[in-house]
Amino acid sequence: MAALAREGGLPATAVLCDRLGGFVKIHDDDGGWSKPYPIRSCDSMLSEFADPQRAPEVLGLRETIRSWRFYDHVRTDADAPARRSKIGTRTFVLDHDGADLAAALQTIAEVGDASALDAAIDSAFPGSRLSIARAGTGVLSVQLHQHGLLRPLGVEELSDGTLRYLLWVAALLSPRPASLLVLNEPETSLHSDLLPAAADLIGHAATQTQVIAVTHSPILVDALRRSARKAPIASRSSCSR
Repeated sequence: MAALAREGGLPATAVLCDRLGGFVKIHDDDGGWSKPYPIRSCDSMLSEFADPQRAPEVLGLRETIRSWRFYDHVRTDADAPARRSKIGTRTFVLDHDGADLAAALQTIAEVGDASALDAAIDSAFPGSRLSIARAGTGVLSVQLHQHGLLRPLGVEELSDGTLRYLLWVAALLSPRPASLLVLNEPETSLHSDLLPAAADLIGHAATQTQVIAVTHSPILVDALRRSARKAPIASRSSCSR
């Protein structure tokens, strides 16, 4: 941060900390600098100097960065964590590996946007509904009720694409939206028929958070553009090909 300021990239007042070698100086409220504090080469300024008294701005920056969410590679194979039943607890944020999928979906249904959850399921699988089965020990598991089937499909029976879509539902409808949400190739494993529903889901999430979707799918790009035209959220949703 300080190097950019010294090179003219940022004004000096924008610098929160200045690290030089094994020492860090903190910008005071009066515009001056603190005494140099020693720091090990393996430590980060954001971990060592995020203090509400000494450096509240650094603390705020750290908490902002910690709220960012990145879903890079969420497994949907036969042994994926998302296919296993798990003891349920209130889950506002889907874990990076999707292991708490059932709990995250149940949390959305109970304290989040339940209508958006129902709409996301019906948009992708018309006439279907989602339920969360509970065992006596508190274990939760996902079940998908589809038209024409005599029994619901358990999460272990879902196709990779169906499971991935449910994972995106849980991530994008989080009752605790992130300040930044990054999805890497959300189209992976999704049938092309599911991409418009996925685009609408991303667009809905973009009304509450900044969403970056990195994709190689022209179909998803076009669907995102169509979704953006249906609501004034185009500037808050982005994608790259």
